[in-house]
Amino acid sequence: MRLFFILIFLFGFNTASAQLFSKDKVLNKENFDKATWSWGYFLGVNMYDFQIKYKDLNQKIDVQKSPSFNVGLIGNLRINDYLDLRLEPGVIFSNRNLTFQNFTNDSDRIREVNSTYIHIPLVLKFSSKRINNFKPFIVGGASISQNLSSNEDNPQDNSAGQFRLKTQNYYYEVGFGIDFYFDYFKFTPSIRGVFGMGDELVRDEDLNSLWTSNIESLKTRGIFINFTFQ
Repeated sequence: MRLFFILIFLFGFNTASAQLFSKDKVLNKENFDKATWSWGYFLGVNMYDFQIKYKDLNQKIDVQKSPSFNVGLIGNLRINDYLDLRLEPGVIFSNRNLTFQNFTNDSDRIREVNSTYIHIPLVLKFSSKRINNFKPFIVGGASISQNLSSNEDNPQDNSAGQFRLKTQNYYYEVGFGIDFYFDYFKFTPSIRGVFGMGDELVRDEDLNSLWTSNIESLKTRGIFINFTFQ
């Protein structure tokens, strides 16, 4: 993930520097942002984590994160020169492993949480004034997701090896990026944080379960690095 951040920074810095200091300042896709509606798609990577609030801080759970990927579409409604409303439905794959220190054998100690989300953000994009062929922006908004691998309705719980999450969840999102205008398309690298607003854990039937009884709340949080083409 650090490598992705470094690559995006270097790409943005080099391109921006070229645009600011180059004598050749021909505008690419000069009227692209004047259309009321525009469309595109994005590809990206994500790193999902859990924010866990405990009843007893001495019994914490280790969360092992691993990068995965996401893909989706973009529908953009222009409000004015500096403000756009965007709908960005996509599919997100996520992999997390939970390690419960109360157990010694791996079958009880480790729970794999592999999730597939239908993720639908609605965000506002606040852009600066275009500078030659690039334009920085920030975004903020809310989203809803459907976890297709939640196991929420599974009658079996952790005593049978099933870690369960709620299917429908809500988030708020904030991020930033830069639009780069090329001859035939607009390319946008961006970074975004996603933060769950509600408890997602489905607790075990046993109120004293060693897996879930110490968890007061469990919320998803994550970082997205997206590459958008329009």
